[in-house]
Amino acid sequence: QNSSHTKKKKEKKKTNSKSLEKMTCHKIFLVVSLILAVSLVNAVEFSVVDNTGDSAGGRRFRDEIGGISYATESLRAATDFTWSVFQQTNNPSDRRNPPMISMVMENGDYVAYSSEDKIRFNAGYLAGVSGDVRKEFTGIVYHEVVHSLQWDGAGQAPRMLVEGIADYVKLKAGYVSSDFVAPGGGDKWDQGYAVTARFLEYCSDFRSGFVAELNKKMRGGYTDGFFVELLGKDVNQLWREYKANYGQ
Repeated sequence: QNSSHTKKKKEKKKTNSKSLEKMTCHKIFLVVSLILAVSLVNAVEFSVVDNTGDSAGGRRFRDEIGGISYATESLRAATDFTWSVFQQTNNPSDRRNPPMISMVMENGDYVAYSSEDKIRFNAGYLAGVSGDVRKEFTGIVYHEVVHSLQWDGAGQAPRMLVEGIADYVKLKAGYVSSDFVAPGGGDKWDQGYAVTARFLEYCSDFRSGFVAELNKKMRGGYTDGFFVELLGKDVNQLWREYKANYGQ
């Protein structure tokens, strides 16, 4: 009888073990499926082409910056960082989610610009950069990547505000150059680029995640009233207070 009882206990234990294994496998399957689903939602492809040939800027791009490999990683890192600033890392439905962000390195007469999620970068500019050329390159990449990921008020937002948000992300990433405008600088809030970036940084002191919320509001349109809605003050009043705060 004891032998029969022991045998039944062993069989029950074996059955429980198999059930546990099945549950564990099922949970692992669900987790893997979830990861794959998130990856598909988050998927943005990146492409870099080097058309610089043997130019001075092309050589700096490859030898000092890291060439196509570093440029591709910079596109990916800039995308992830921008999503974090816009508070979209876990909210993919809030994003402007392009299927691909590409970059062409070439020899031109400009610095860089983005159009339809394609960045064109002039290697000739890199040839004349003194100091940390990799940091300068990365900062420009971050700025241009933001243009592929931000909302622009369905074309209604001031262009210089759009540029200011791009420079704000660059500022928060720590890739600004030594000549970046100091806090309090500039003549008007929508002067753009570094001036507007510093102003947005000031506004963010009053409301954590301000730029993320502003970007979210700009998905379907734009009005200066967004500043009142988020901060309780007119944007021009905020600018006057900003300038006064820095004794200007």
